[in-house]
Amino acid sequence: MVMKVSTSMFFDKASKQLGNIQGSLAKTQTQLSTGKQINKPSDAPDKSSLITRLQSEMTRQASYQGNLNAVNVRLQAEETALTNTSDVMYRFKELAVQAANDTLSNADRKTVSMEMTQLREQILSMANSQDSNGNYLFAGSRVVQAPFGEDAKGRVIYQGDQSRMMVPVGDNRRMNLNIPGIDAFVNLVRVDDKGNRVGVGFFQALADMVDAVKNTDRPNIQRGIKELDRMQQGISDANARVGTDMNVVDSQGAVLDEITLRLKTTLSDIQDLDYTEAITKMNKDQLALESAQSTFAKISKLSLFNYIN
Repeated sequence: MVMKVSTSMFFDKASKQLGNIQGSLAKTQTQLSTGKQINKPSDAPDKSSLITRLQSEMTRQASYQGNLNAVNVRLQAEETALTNTSDVMYRFKELAVQAANDTLSNADRKTVSMEMTQLREQILSMANSQDSNGNYLFAGSRVVQAPFGEDAKGRVIYQGDQSRMMVPVGDNRRMNLNIPGIDAFVNLVRVDDKGNRVGVGFFQALADMVDAVKNTDRPNIQRGIKELDRMQQGISDANARVGTDMNVVDSQGAVLDEITLRLKTTLSDIQDLDYTEAITKMNKDQLALESAQSTFAKISKLSLFNYIN
């Protein structure tokens, strides 16, 4: 009875030893095939939890980077529209100054007014610019509606709102995604014949200037030239804000890159496999397995075992 127990214990112990060595070898082979130290939570529960948190943080940083890229694309589109508008406005003013010259005839001014009409339409088109998704750049939060359109009287008015849309680009950082059209294509204040201050829309002021040139209305031509300076300043100020936001995009992008690199480095230190160490361990496990198998085979064939029931 004692010998049977001892034999059973021998086989159990040998079997357990072989199983442990085979399990260790299989684990090392899996690590070598994946290049990772930890392939399932049971390999290292504490480190697995940390890896999950790091991967979650990297996903959040990638989301911020995606938002930042979207902001940058939007800002580039706004910068292009405003820069082109500014260029056209300079030409519009050149024609206005030319029309104010006494050497021009009434017929000449009518010709100038025709070009100014085309320029006004071009500016209106740029004010209603859309991004790659078809959203209007200067409509505030009403991105599916053209910001500048005609009212019942045929006057071009602002139809958007003054909302500034914000998107998260960091754990504690949000950025403007847009400039409301009313902040770029500014309204003006005039004093009417009765001395009252009245508001005039950007495109209405341009239309009044065109009519003044067409009709050789000298006082209103001079008024229009002064108004053009304020309108041009509004465009320039808006473009400057866009430029400032684009600089912020660059700096925030650098911050996100640094955070992501740090997270990747930390994750690599925890998760990546030391191939030299793993190969050495695998060779050691293989030798141990071969030795255990050989020893077990030899002992199990001893004549003593042939007499054990």
